[in-house]
Amino acid sequence: MILLGIETSCDETAAAVLVDGAVRSNIIYSQIAKHAPYGGVVPEIASRDHVKKLPGIIKEALHNAHCPYDKLGGIAVTYGPGLASSLLIGYSAARALSQRLDIPLTGVHHHEGHIYSVFLSENQPVLDGAFPMMVLLVSGGDTKLVYMKAPGHYEIVGQTIDDAAGEALDKGALLLGLGYPGGPVIQRTAEGGNPHAVRFPRGLDNVGGEWKYDFDRKLCFSFSGLKTALLYHVQKNPEIIRDESAKRDLIASYQEAVADALAVRVERALEKYDCASFACAGGVSLNKVLREKLGTLSRKCRIPLKLSSPRLCTDNAAMIAGAAYIKWSAGNPFVTPEDVNPNLRLENWSG
Repeated sequence: MILLGIETSCDETAAAVLVDGAVRSNIIYSQIAKHAPYGGVVPEIASRDHVKKLPGIIKEALHNAHCPYDKLGGIAVTYGPGLASSLLIGYSAARALSQRLDIPLTGVHHHEGHIYSVFLSENQPVLDGAFPMMVLLVSGGDTKLVYMKAPGHYEIVGQTIDDAAGEALDKGALLLGLGYPGGPVIQRTAEGGNPHAVRFPRGLDNVGGEWKYDFDRKLCFSFSGLKTALLYHVQKNPEIIRDESAKRDLIASYQEAVADALAVRVERALEKYDCASFACAGGVSLNKVLREKLGTLSRKCRIPLKLSSPRLCTDNAAMIAGAAYIKWSAGNPFVTPEDVNPNLRLENWSG
């Protein structure tokens, strides 16, 4: 099965070709430079850039995979969640190609793509022995723990009740005048800093008060208080912004708080649920401090950790085609969505 994957859910324009689940090409065009002046993604700018760039990205992906259009066996496209105007560009292109080439089209949940990216490489994906698996999903505006008894079986056991980890990094970087996106610039500027110089809150550590959510409080995340704590600390100590050493320590401490809050919840989840492995997927999984903490946890618990290669952590089309291939291999037929769904929920496979 030769699959073309297309991803345009936010600010990356991407296309990829997979052969029997093995990545043969993965082309990504990032719009970061266009959105940086605004401190976040501007939907209108994103969708217009997708229109301009997608045809060339698809051609490049096919060329790099040495795959002509008539060799494609199917197309996989992100149809949610994401920005409606951006999703429409990729979906429209995929549907038109599907009809023109008379090949099947399937819609893929963006978060499923991130989850199954941990199995993708230049070889056919192997899922044997990985399940049950606990997944820390830290993608864009989303942070949650997903327990998977088997491929396609999703039980959300914990999630953020306010800001996502990625949002906390973006807002922290904006507050400190570091630029956008926050994750990479915080990691870069925190190098050499003391991560224990400032003790920031980890969120939801204080027991008490009303709990109105259906999830276990100990497995949920909260980053709004962390952001506020950073603001108050800077207001109380304005000189810290002008002292490069102290500022580096502050940034390292903020990054430590985000990574620690994530790793602690994963450890609690592994203690509560039977797991053959655990994984971390999504853009924030690129963070070096988080990866080190999860690696240490893996050795401590003696449970294998699965991480995507750096190229597959951020939004990309290989993960979309990969998720479609894994689902198809499990006996689930291609299903063409009628339209995009910006608020698409993660649902169990029916097959």
